[in-house]
Amino acid sequence: MAEAVGEAWQRLRAEIGKAVKGQQEGVRDLLIAFFAGGHVLLEGVPGIGKTLLARALARVLRLRYGRIQFTPDLMPSDVIGTNVFDPRTQEFRFVPGPVFVELLLGDEINRTPPKTQAALLEAMEERRVTVDGVTHPLPPQFFVVATQNPIEYEGTYPLPEAQVDRFLMKVHLGYPSEEEELDVLRLHEAGADVSDLARLGMEPALGVEEIEAVRREVAQVAVSDEVRAYIAKIVRATRRSPRLRLGASPRAAVSLLRSSRAFAALRGKPFVTPDEVKPMARPVLRHRLLLRPEAEVEGLTAEDAVEEVLATVEVPR
Repeated sequence: MAEAVGEAWQRLRAEIGKAVKGQQEGVRDLLIAFFAGGHVLLEGVPGIGKTLLARALARVLRLRYGRIQFTPDLMPSDVIGTNVFDPRTQEFRFVPGPVFVELLLGDEINRTPPKTQAALLEAMEERRVTVDGVTHPLPPQFFVVATQNPIEYEGTYPLPEAQVDRFLMKVHLGYPSEEEELDVLRLHEAGADVSDLARLGMEPALGVEEIEAVRREVAQVAVSDEVRAYIAKIVRATRRSPRLRLGASPRAAVSLLRSSRAFAALRGKPFVTPDEVKPMARPVLRHRLLLRPEAEVEGLTAEDAVEEVLATVEVPR
């Protein structure tokens, strides 16, 4: 089964690569987050393919895709839906919002006020929404990919810590390499239209049964007492770091465990080692840590703090 999971991962990456050039680490982390059952906060400058990556992932996984363009005037009911009075039946009926899909792209999530951002809290944590006291379940595959621009802060509403902590990972997308950028130019010069993924030759690679099979394999990946203790020590070390005023939560420890198991499964391994934990610590922890003012003055980032913590925690043999 381990080989089958590895083959599935390679098929997915190959299909996504037909439209998304480069961003291999970003593609890896999105797949890991999906199979670990978490959500992703995707950060990168405009024009590097954040929306395209989400659409490509939805297509190769055969997921129903929806997009919400977050704006300052967006209301919670515009996200989760509302009850509407039907004059024919003289009753209220529920009209579902765009959140009722399997892969939801929340574009520029930090451009909407906190009350609308909070509309996603229940959906992300419990995969359901409650309207007027009635609970409506979301699809079991429900997966949120939210994007934000790291360089433009005017007119934005920073996500509160409670919202940020709901994301399993924060994935950074950078600029492509020179060769990858040339591939992008060749693709467009040949008349490719990235708005039509089918014309790019991108085909669904996995179905619902295969997705569930991969998730079952992830759940069966073994974690030794030593590796479990290693994860706990990393998370607890962030709370003692002199660089940080807020360390990682217990939810962060669970997220690191889940991500490491998914990474091991996608590597075709039946157990987790520190070689899976350390690469996952960066995307899992970077958005959950708050720097002290003096660390910010020194120009340090949360990612630097993660690296310092990893350097201080003894790696089990």
